[in-house]
Amino acid sequence: MLNAVPVDAPPIDLTQLDRLIGQVETVFRGKRETVRLSLAALLARGHLLFEDIPGVGKTTLARALTAALGLGFRRIQFTSDLLPSDVLGVSVYNPRTHEFETRPGPIFTHVVLADEINRAPPRTQSGLLEAMQEGRVTIDERSYDLPSPFLVMATQNPLEQHGTYPLPESQLDRFMMRLSIGYPDADEERSVVLQSAGGTDSIDRIRPVLDAASVLALQERVDTVHADASIVDYLMAVVQATRTEPRFRAGASTRGAIALLRAARGYALVDGREFLVPDDVRRLAIPVLAHRLLPAGASAATGEAYGEAVSVLEELLGRIPVPV
Repeated sequence: MLNAVPVDAPPIDLTQLDRLIGQVETVFRGKRETVRLSLAALLARGHLLFEDIPGVGKTTLARALTAALGLGFRRIQFTSDLLPSDVLGVSVYNPRTHEFETRPGPIFTHVVLADEINRAPPRTQSGLLEAMQEGRVTIDERSYDLPSPFLVMATQNPLEQHGTYPLPESQLDRFMMRLSIGYPDADEERSVVLQSAGGTDSIDRIRPVLDAASVLALQERVDTVHADASIVDYLMAVVQATRTEPRFRAGASTRGAIALLRAARGYALVDGREFLVPDDVRRLAIPVLAHRLLPAGASAATGEAYGEAVSVLEELLGRIPVPV
């Protein structure tokens, strides 16, 4: 199993984050803001949920970002017959030692791509909850710490597709951000198609910019990003607005408010700043809060319900005064 790396490295030049993003963009093109948001979530110790059709680059983004960060990576394909033990690991009896031995599952790495997470039944989905929240898993009543840093990048198909299970609200709340990659523009897509036709794996050419110790140091640095009282008040005004809006069945939770502040701090660091500006909160509000909100007329977190939540939240953001 991978072990946590002590944070003893000297302060990191934030321009290295620009170099890291540049490395990722050599293979994941035309979506710089998606890369920035993904990196911000990692630095803020959060997890990412992507909802997209297959084939738009989610796996490429995960692999490229992991390679540039110098971290371990595993991909888990979620299917209808996947068991929790297939993800977490299992205890196996060794007849020679007459003892049970733990065989760790693929979750024991730094970055886990949980592909098509909503194709697995709820029992398997719930197996990720402890890992995402606590950074450890329980196998046969014994707890095991996961490597640090630890990031889950999950993908899900639209719920209208065949053979999918809706993620429970408790699990959706564990994801710091929900993002969508979408199609690239025509020129970028043409370039990607021509590059892929060469048959070479360009990810192998990515050189690590950071390592696990550096990432841990940056995660600690996120906590020191200065948040002026006026910006915190603005953030809380956004959260409160979701709670008083009659078009939502329930507003953002305290966990959602904490996630928004941490994500905004991570985004500021990616931008090369160690202080927050109002645009950080405004930019992160929809990726962090929209998937936690359920419109009054919706019974489940479908793609249509999410789109409605985004629309209402955008309207609220347009009404709330921004500090200057």
